[in-house]
Amino acid sequence: MAKAPAKTFKRHMRGFAQTAKFVTADIRKASEKRGFAEMRVLTHWAEIVGDETAAVTRPVDVKFGRGSFGATLRVLTTGAHAPMLEMQKEQLRERINAVYGYAAITRIQFTQTAPTGFAEGQADFNHAPKTRPQPAPAQREAAASLAEGITDPALKAALSRLGAHVIHKSERG
Repeated sequence: MAKAPAKTFKRHMRGFAQTAKFVTADIRKASEKRGFAEMRVLTHWAEIVGDETAAVTRPVDVKFGRGSFGATLRVLTTGAHAPMLEMQKEQLRERINAVYGYAAITRIQFTQTAPTGFAEGQADFNHAPKTRPQPAPAQREAAASLAEGITDPALKAALSRLGAHVIHKSERG
């Protein structure tokens, strides 16, 4: 009787792997549950419809009708922008179908909501960047005097900024 060859262990990865490789399957499953067969519609929404339209809209889901070809894309928007978007519906549909490569979307349905409404509408469409209060000139001068012994100009500037923010925060309370 012949002996079975010894099992060899094959190494599947070499080094580090990109994080996206680990979550791609999970993201695909989640987007397919909402009807998005093509994830690019979700991930590249601003590129597909344009920055102005993307600022006031968010794709919610895709519903496929029974026995009919094509689907309905439901888009969330605020009530004030819905009439404007209704007039641009055909151009939006053509742009979205260009991503799919065929006429996958036959209808676009706009769902109006208040900026802070139901579960889908609670997130704000435009997130304002966080602003940090700037230290006063006296606080910056005090921090610069603490960093006087540093010879490297980049390190000195970074330590001065850090010191100014620490002094500002401690005085603020």
